[in-house]
Amino acid sequence: MRVFTTLLLVLFLVGTATSGLLAQPADELSTSSRRARRDFLRAEEAWRLYDKNVAVENLEQAISRDPNFIEAHLLLAEIHYHYEDYGLSIMPLKKAINIDEDFFPMAHFYLAKSYFYTAHYQDALDIFKKVIKGEYPEKRNIEIHRYIESCRFAIIATENPVPFTPENAGPSINSEYSEYSPALTADEQTLIFTRKKPLPGYTAGWQTSYHEDFYISHFQDGSWQEAVNLGPPLNTDGNEGAQTITADGRQMFYTACNRPDGVGRCDIYFSQRRGGVWTTPVNLGRPVNSPAWDSQPSVSADGNTLYFASSRRGSVGNIDIWKTTLDDTGNWTEPVNLGPQINTPGRELSPFIHPDNKTLYFASDGHPGMGRLDIFVSRREEDGSWSEPQNLGYPINTHRDEFALIVGASGKNAWFASDVDGGYGESDLYYFELYPEARPIPVTYMKGIVYDAETDEPLNAVFDLIDLEKGITITSASSDAADGSFLVTVPTGHDLGLHVVKDNYLFFSEYFSYSETRTAIEPYVRNIPLQPIHEGSRVVLRNVFFETDSYTLQPESMPELERLRNLLLENPGLHIEIGGHTDSTGTYEYNLELSEKRAARVYYYLVEEGISKERLRYKGYADTQPIYTNQTEEGRANNRRTEFRVFQRNE
Repeated sequence: MRVFTTLLLVLFLVGTATSGLLAQPADELSTSSRRARRDFLRAEEAWRLYDKNVAVENLEQAISRDPNFIEAHLLLAEIHYHYEDYGLSIMPLKKAINIDEDFFPMAHFYLAKSYFYTAHYQDALDIFKKVIKGEYPEKRNIEIHRYIESCRFAIIATENPVPFTPENAGPSINSEYSEYSPALTADEQTLIFTRKKPLPGYTAGWQTSYHEDFYISHFQDGSWQEAVNLGPPLNTDGNEGAQTITADGRQMFYTACNRPDGVGRCDIYFSQRRGGVWTTPVNLGRPVNSPAWDSQPSVSADGNTLYFASSRRGSVGNIDIWKTTLDDTGNWTEPVNLGPQINTPGRELSPFIHPDNKTLYFASDGHPGMGRLDIFVSRREEDGSWSEPQNLGYPINTHRDEFALIVGASGKNAWFASDVDGGYGESDLYYFELYPEARPIPVTYMKGIVYDAETDEPLNAVFDLIDLEKGITITSASSDAADGSFLVTVPTGHDLGLHVVKDNYLFFSEYFSYSETRTAIEPYVRNIPLQPIHEGSRVVLRNVFFETDSYTLQPESMPELERLRNLLLENPGLHIEIGGHTDSTGTYEYNLELSEKRAARVYYYLVEEGISKERLRYKGYADTQPIYTNQTEEGRANNRRTEFRVFQRNE
């Protein structure tokens, strides 16, 4: 019997019907019934060929002939366990243990796991606590302890459910087929997802071939419009899926497998939308892709950081989450593993980095959870480390697999796919209001059109969004070359400076404060005119700040002044006048002196930074050139400004 026990243990551990059980001599089986033995051998042969139905039928027949046929109970349990029919594996395991609990000691372990994966957490915990007293290899002991921790978490989680009221996205998005992998633009008005449909004429017996394509829907007039196939070049005769898009919806990264240009089995590809037309997708190549499995990308809002799942060398577990960033030359850097705070010896999948660029959602079966894959959230700290992942709780997570959750820029609604009853097809897209503790930092957006101030021609320009307090760029983007449109995410809780630049144009600057929380329902909409560089053109330096009633520059002014310096360095024939302006409060003499000293301060800053005095001059205008009314506080604030004017341009 010891030989059979060892072989069956291998069968459970490896999960294959070809473990060597067929070599077991029939006369060593525990039954004395020849007919039961014959049924068992037929089942064994069928299982070797993965004919589940015939194997189960013969095992049930064998058990009916001899209810104490322990090997038949165990093989029946193994077949159900192999197909993840954990509920069906419980009874034969219990019967085998009742017949002889020492025959196959690991039956207790698999019974506990079967209870765990069917949400019988207390039953699973009771057995795991007994199993842990046995003598096992260190790796198995670690696994058992992890299950005990998960059982305890799940018991508490089910007793303390989190708010969760999912709503089906409706028939405009969902169909009779499977929809999954949602991706949203920052304004939450455009949804791109994957739909899987059976290929006509490719059904063979029980097996059906499927085809995966991208579909797109827009939110208009209070509802989602009928989803349409994105078509070529994104969609091909092959399968495409697991996509992610930048905040403006103009860049897409996705997964495709077994392509002729592939680096590994599954690789990450890239395409860009220009004027409504998607470019031919390209394989990102090395070092992002590897000979291993690389999939499920998630791109940061600005397109500069890419998170993805991979089974490559250097992983902590079977599948880990990695990230890569764009360097100064526009190339992706060597991917970096997110480390053991995020990754475990198990699987970490479907990362989603929120547009706040700090909050990461991902799926894992290695952290304490409700069953198989659960969804977790972690936040990047100021030092770059990740916080302890938090399970999103029950009933968002259950004993089933949960993964591929995304959260809108506003942080309020989350989207996911599910095959729960009541949908339109095999799996549908749903959304729900995420409870506050699991939400990211709210992010709104700014959108509009960049155009030539003189011809109204749309322009392709580069955006930089600056955190004025820290003096760092937090978002970079560009407007569409075809129509000048742009959409950039805007984090709340900051004073921000916007810089828009294009060759042969004066830059545009804007200051706006999101020191209070603002939502995507209140976006900042602005069309931006850029002035061609010629004599007489001028720009208001909206992000140059002085102390009150003083000509002392505030530190927040440095990014703007550096932009002005760079403009002069890049255009050596440019000569400008710095002009200081005030509102009408106070005497003319006082305002004239203050405005001139402020203009002079900018002048001397540029000189100190290497700009020739011959290219510069300054003048104070007091309140003689208002651009807004002086009758309101907002108008007076806009009149208090520093600007520059081109008075000479040499070719």
